Amino acid sequence: MDKILKIFPTPQLLAEAFAMELVTQIKKDRGMSKNYTLSLSGGNTPKILFSVLAEKYSESVDWNFVHFFWGDERCVPSDNPESNYGTAYQILLEKINISDSNIHRITGDADPEKEAARYSQEIFNFTRSYNNLPLFDHIILGMGDDGHTASIFPRNIELLYSKKICDVAIHPSTGQKRITITGGVINNADNITFLVSGQSKAVVIENIFNKNPLAENYPAAHVVPDHGTITWFIDEKAGSSL
Repeated sequence: MDKILKIFPTPQLLAEAFAMELVTQIKKDRGMSKNYTLSLSGGNTPKILFSVLAEKYSESVDWNFVHFFWGDERCVPSDNPESNYGTAYQILLEKINISDSNIHRITGDADPEKEAARYSQEIFNFTRSYNNLPLFDHIILGMGDDGHTASIFPRNIELLYSKKICDVAIHPSTGQKRITITGGVINNADNITFLVSGQSKAVVIENIFNKNPLAENYPAAHVVPDHGTITWFIDEKAGSSL
């Protein structure tokens, strides 16, 4: 499936455009009377997205129709600045009207292996199923300078093909443990959106979109939906080498 590429002058405009598309999609699905399952990402660009959603759409969306999940989490307490859940809660979730039962966080300070198994079951319980895998309505992803996405790094690229829903990853530089959804779950989503900004991502973006053999080393390049759509929202700096 072809990638849809949308380029914006700034991360702020990128986030505003995606927020509008996401809200439109949520409202459309609301009319079909099914819950909307949304997996969030960490990173700087999603932080801008969370701010836009909180500031512009806190009252105009039925947030109790949405179930929030996370694509990955660092193994830290929720009040740690590195916590993806903690960041999303402070910027977005505590500012909208939503039931606690709709917020499906990864418990970062639990035993990683046990939490990966527990969270796998929670995802399975609250999402639809397709191809014998959980089916998210939408998965938001970021991408690192090394081409990693979620917490699937080039050194543990095998997590793209793990039979588990969630698995434990190890950051290649710090050795920090993380919990991540796996490649099969990502590629099984109805909608996948990358939010990428910054000059440091330009070479990786160029290699992925020009199908350079080097891109095989980037986990992000292996995000190829089985049946859904994939859209890349990038800023001009990230797209400067295209």
